[in-house]
Amino acid sequence: MFVDKARITIKAGDGGNGAVSFHREKYVAAGGPDGGDGGRGGDVVFVADTNVGTLLHFQYKKRYFAENGQPGGTKRCAGKNAPHLVIRVPKGTVVREAGTGRVLADISGDQPVVVARGGKGGWGNTHFATATRQIPRFAKPGLPGERYELELELKLLADVGLVGFPNVGKSTLISAVSAARPEIANYPFTTLVPVLGVVKVGDEESYVMADIPGLIEGASEGVGLGHEFLRHVDRCRLLVHIVDVSGMEGRDPVEDFEAINRELIRWNPEMAGRPMLVAANKCDIAPPEQVEAFGAFIREKGLPFFPISAAAHTGLQPLMDRIAALLQTLPPVAVYQPEPVPREVLLQKAKEDKYTIRVEDGVYFVEGAWLLQTLGMVDPDDYESLQYFQRVLQDSGIIAKLEEMGIREGDTVSILDFEFEYIP
Repeated sequence: MFVDKARITIKAGDGGNGAVSFHREKYVAAGGPDGGDGGRGGDVVFVADTNVGTLLHFQYKKRYFAENGQPGGTKRCAGKNAPHLVIRVPKGTVVREAGTGRVLADISGDQPVVVARGGKGGWGNTHFATATRQIPRFAKPGLPGERYELELELKLLADVGLVGFPNVGKSTLISAVSAARPEIANYPFTTLVPVLGVVKVGDEESYVMADIPGLIEGASEGVGLGHEFLRHVDRCRLLVHIVDVSGMEGRDPVEDFEAINRELIRWNPEMAGRPMLVAANKCDIAPPEQVEAFGAFIREKGLPFFPISAAAHTGLQPLMDRIAALLQTLPPVAVYQPEPVPREVLLQKAKEDKYTIRVEDGVYFVEGAWLLQTLGMVDPDDYESLQYFQRVLQDSGIIAKLEEMGIREGDTVSILDFEFEYIP
């Protein structure tokens, strides 16, 4: 069963609490505080698995909670960090926050992606001993891990997408040029799930072709199967429009071509600018004058035209060669970039959850649970990301509060393990 959408709940582990403990040893008077720090909660990590081709398993398990960090111990022993919770998904899965639709991750590469970060462990009472407070009987609790309601959407990673009405020969074509073996029969909607095939070009080069099933007029509004599978066209770098020019189905090739193009643009207006080739299939049984008339119509639109017969394996090589040449000039498969949390949402959380600032040994420590989500979007090597972070700090009043407390240029600010020098 092919499932390409799912909804799940994930939660990273909470940080372990810091310990309140005092050194006890024979002949050692007033040993002082020795409570250890709590361990960090486990992250929720998504990994692309090439052995998984569907989101079916998320239909049966919908809650994924990472373990919490262990609490701190005596003798300054830190609690154990919790292991990461790894969730395996098909390559090409887009992870969105349910409700807002905000993209959190695109699992298209080989590297693991942290979607929910575990909470930082709390400090033990060792950290709170001062010259005037030598017996601190308190410690800091661990911070909570991030929690999300997620929508998972699989968008197949394919270089070339085959589109067209049912029964025009898309499955026959992909089976003729690759090792894919979709079901082929003389009736519409034979293919019920997208099919991927690898087309080899020479000894070392290849590209991935996808048969997108079920496109008919009205597909963008849910008619037929197209509403379910049009999402898989989004990533394709190049579209190959297969049209039946034989007239065996009693349809007009020109009307078919225009109808499918309308559905693609209604689904995603960006499709209007997507590169496209047109393959007139079943030319071996079509009237020559009909093939020529359709070819003239396509050429007038400025599109490359290829008369082929997938069943008879004629005309396929020029089409495959042209596809390979075009792909060399096109950008790579699109990858969705994570979207930052809207500033208004973070500012509302800042009002609700508050924050605290304390100074120790000249370092300004800023703490607040809502800041964990903010830091998750910060890339220290990206200027725009740092600018976004600075605006959040300014709008939430943190910068003003630091200045009120007497911070100076060059002083260190620490926000949940992220340290930087203050520059007014």
